[in-house]
Amino acid sequence: MPNNSRETVLNVLRGQKGDHVPNFSGMGSITLGGIQDLGYRFNEIHGDARKMANSAASTHRLFGFESAIVPFDMGVVAESLGAGMKYYDKADLGQIIYPTMTRKLVDRSTVTVPDGASEADAKTFVMKEIERQITEYELKMPADIASTGRIPVVLEAIRILKRELGDEVAVGSWTLGPFTELGQVMDLEVLLKMSAKKPEAVNRHLKFMVEYLDKVLNLHIDSGADFVTVREMGATSSIMSPRMFKSLVLPNLQELFGRLKRVPTVLHICGDTNPIIELMAQTGASALSVDQMNRLNETRAKLSNVVLLGNYKPFGAPFCDGTPEEVEAIIKQSLDQGADGVWPGCDIWPQVPPENMQAMIAAMKKHGSNSH
Repeated sequence: MPNNSRETVLNVLRGQKGDHVPNFSGMGSITLGGIQDLGYRFNEIHGDARKMANSAASTHRLFGFESAIVPFDMGVVAESLGAGMKYYDKADLGQIIYPTMTRKLVDRSTVTVPDGASEADAKTFVMKEIERQITEYELKMPADIASTGRIPVVLEAIRILKRELGDEVAVGSWTLGPFTELGQVMDLEVLLKMSAKKPEAVNRHLKFMVEYLDKVLNLHIDSGADFVTVREMGATSSIMSPRMFKSLVLPNLQELFGRLKRVPTVLHICGDTNPIIELMAQTGASALSVDQMNRLNETRAKLSNVVLLGNYKPFGAPFCDGTPEEVEAIIKQSLDQGADGVWPGCDIWPQVPPENMQAMIAAMKKHGSNSH
């Protein structure tokens, strides 16, 4: 008997073969058409559990996409720790403006530069002051994480999806990884410099993030998430050396994935991940997700027994701006290069034309049976 979408996705994440290569994601995969069909504005779907769940389900209901994923923006965890967010409540009906961070816990805007300082001196002063603040800062665990910020919205959205869609498709959720999440609440540029100069100060905060993300993701799992994705894009090779990744990021990812054993897990890092792909495979994640900058055929050759997900570019050309024929070509390329699951290299840009979503689904039906 053929697997349904949910069974196929979960089998692949566990390293088993389904009857087809699944077409899914563990990251944002909503479309503007789906949101507008529901009568929602984009800014409304980030703080209302019912609207979040309906929006996440719409991509499956409209196109046959094989997962439903929440949340949609990168601020949920940082906000729960006290960072400030803006939601663009006055955005026009068709505008796609994601919530953005307005204030970090350690933020340059709070630093007062001495009068008369030159531009260069002012920057040096600010960087040193932020470094001091990061070194001394004490991150605090909320008393009741499940009721903090928008975390309860995400948990309820997962419960709704599980109840209404959970027999058909895999329900997933995600957070940023420890290093990337730390960059959301503190100054990423200074953190990167401190990672080389004062790794012990950065690692102290990373250990807190492992503890916190473990609790948040296990709340997601308790609410019904079939799989969870950790997005550590702040540690990609264009930003951080493989040596620093190995010494600072890898041990904390290993600790986090070691605590998330109840469901399959995915590690996503975008950019050119070929220099660190073998280190990524040591994290303990069930599967690895890469984007279009990863040379997937090389990765497949290096990691013959690792579950690889990727790696079409989900914005710009050709996925959003090209023809259905061009979309078919990039989907076929991911399959030909060895993807175990075809999924986007990042969030699907919501303004993707419906005909290109349909072309992707058609390409999967044409090329994605496991006889390909």
